Amino acid sequence: MKTRDLISISDLSRDEVEEILTLAATLKRDLKAGREHQRLRGKSLAMIFEKPSLRTRVTFEVGMQQLGGYAVYLAPGDIQMGKRESVRDIARNLERWVNGIVARTFAHRTVVELAEHASIPVINALSDLEHPCQALADFLTIREHKGELKGLKMTFVGDGNNVAHSLLLLAAKMGVDFTLACPAGFEGDPDVWRKGKELAEESGSKLRVVADPHEGVKDADVIYTDVWVSMGQEAETAHRLEVFRPYQVNMQLLGKAKPEAIVMHCLPAQRGLEITDEVLDGPQSVVLDEAENRLHAQKAVLTLLMSE
Repeated sequence: MKTRDLISISDLSRDEVEEILTLAATLKRDLKAGREHQRLRGKSLAMIFEKPSLRTRVTFEVGMQQLGGYAVYLAPGDIQMGKRESVRDIARNLERWVNGIVARTFAHRTVVELAEHASIPVINALSDLEHPCQALADFLTIREHKGELKGLKMTFVGDGNNVAHSLLLLAAKMGVDFTLACPAGFEGDPDVWRKGKELAEESGSKLRVVADPHEGVKDADVIYTDVWVSMGQEAETAHRLEVFRPYQVNMQLLGKAKPEAIVMHCLPAQRGLEITDEVLDGPQSVVLDEAENRLHAQKAVLTLLMSE
């Protein structure tokens, strides 16, 4: 995987996903045991952020430090990508100074263009189409709590957004059944579903979309939700709050899943909207495990893409 980009979950083979998850588990175990890995000693990472972030920024910065390298944070006002300077020129400059680029952008095309013009690894830290690093951390968390991935049932309740896209693709790749429970018109990108179905044919997983959230979570091992209004969708707030109201993850909905089902959320959460406090803070919630595992999964990605 050296010098590769990670733009989409589709960029990874099943074996490469397994390699990432296994290395992430090792790095996590060793960190807790006080064993350091200076695998990126002397390496540098440019972090381009068009959107604010807590988990993504902290985990990439801390991850690089723990691996012996360092990160340079570039806020929206620092470079004004695409306005003050073209994406192509930014990529061609950064490749002369750093060993990798992490990009958290609005448009997926921006991440793709960075990768096209930079000879160093580019990692998608969130775009409007996908959030692959989140999905990898999520599957690390699922594996920790459930063991074998193949054959599990995951239900995403809410908007077919970037997180849902990456989870769908990763589920299809790893043999996990995936259901999206959402209102009509919010099923997500058709191209992502087409790719997911191709992957599902190989792995044996089942993909489906349902309108009834109670039907969607029936017998689920994993229930996942996310905010109803993502950054950049503020103009749609009133409409989204209305159509997604029946899709709240609450105790009643949780009761339709398996008794040992886990509840996931990529955070930040809008408490009282897509999820209730009782569920988010309850014994079946693993949201803080997910947040922690962003660090370990991303350290694995950084190591595999940037190490000598």
